[in-house]
Order: sequence, then structure tokens, then C-alpha cells
Amino acid sequence: MWIYEGKLRNGNLPFKVRKLGVEDLEEILEVQKQVVQAMQGPGILQPLTNDEYQYILEGKGLMIGAFTGNEMIAFRALLIPPIDEGHLGWDIGLQENELPKVLYQEISNVMPAFRGNHLQKILAGVIMEELSKENYRCRYICCTVAPFNIPSLKDKFSQGMEIAALKEKYGGSLRYIFVKDLEENKEKATLIQESTRIKMGDTEGQKRLILHGWRGVRMEEEEGEHWVVYVHDGDRQ
Repeated sequence: MWIYEGKLRNGNLPFKVRKLGVEDLEEILEVQKQVVQAMQGPGILQPLTNDEYQYILEGKGLMIGAFTGNEMIAFRALLIPPIDEGHLGWDIGLQENELPKVLYQEISNVMPAFRGNHLQKILAGVIMEELSKENYRCRYICCTVAPFNIPSLKDKFSQGMEIAALKEKYGGSLRYIFVKDLEENKEKATLIQESTRIKMGDTEGQKRLILHGWRGVRMEEEEGEHWVVYVHDGDRQ
């Protein structure tokens, strides 16, 4: 039943992780509700609906949850997305025959009282380990993150995900579109020829870089300003 056990950094409290099912839906929605209420501004997090969670829990993806005792304190989800006009694969330039190879890192929520325990990062590792045991024909992991959602941006960069697009999604909300190619050549770091950094608030400047083959690979903070570091390698035109 339990697929991971550990102790929280703050308070040394033990926690356990297991896969989630439809029977956990009510508790998942309660965690999401508390996370949304604690967000500093509207539009930072795109919550999922009851039906969207049910879609994942009924076999169109994978969800795991972290518990202390019987209380769910965090969860993370991967989604097998429907292939439609809003598919993130189109946004990052994939061909139609590659779209079935895409999974979404759909959502990750940590209860406000349990932040600062690296739970997002831990659950990212656990869910990818579980994915490797499942029979998914997956090559690309994609997700969206709002600019200035700093915890989520740190989470994606820590997993080696890269910004491959910046555009409006979900009815007009600006989003970075991240991707990780699970089959990408591990030697690609040696191909990097150039790097530059740009203020996170400079939307048009980042779009121009991306259009010319640059990808965002990390974030820096300096004197209260957030910057995104972009690189361009010999394989990207």
C-alpha cells in the first residue's frame, strides 16, 4: 500500500506516500481548497475540477498522496491528456504522431501548514519512479506554470524541466510551458553554446528568445528581481 516513507524536515514528523484512488477525491478537493485560499494572488494556480480529478483517478493518469497519520498533507498528479487543440504538445512544436507520448505533470498541492518540507520535490521523485513501473508509452513530461509562481518554478527546474513556450492558456492566463524529454541525449549539456538571462516580467523578450530556439533552464534572484536563464545549443534552430 505505502510506496514511500520519510520524515518531515520541520518537526521530524513521519509521513507516508501511497497511490490515490476515486475514494480519495473528497480529501484531494479539500487539500486543493486550502491551497487556493492561501495563494497570494489570483491566477497563480489553475485548480482542477471534480470531474478532472475523477478522470485521472479512473485510469487516465497517476496520483499519489502524502499522509501524516490519516491526514492528507500533499498530492501530486500525472495526466494522460486528451489529444485536442489545447494539447501542450502543439505548443512546444511536437508532431501529431508524438502527441500520444506526452504526459502532463498536472498539479501538485502541499497544505500550507506543511510547506518548507521539500514535499513537492519528494513527490516528484516518487511519482516518476512509479511511472517507470507502469506500462505508459511516455517520452515527454509537460506542464504549465504561471510566471512568478516561484515555488512551482523552482520545482520544475529542479527536475530538469525546461521552458519551451510562453503563451496564454486557460482562457487568457499567461503560462510557461515546461517539457522534459525522457529520451533526450544526456550529453546535451556539452552542446550549449550560449546563455543569457532576462527579467521574468519581460514577456515579449522571452517569447522572442523561445521563437529563436532558446529554452529556459533555471531561475535567479538578484536584488528582489527574478530572472530566467535561457540557453541555446547546436541542436536547436
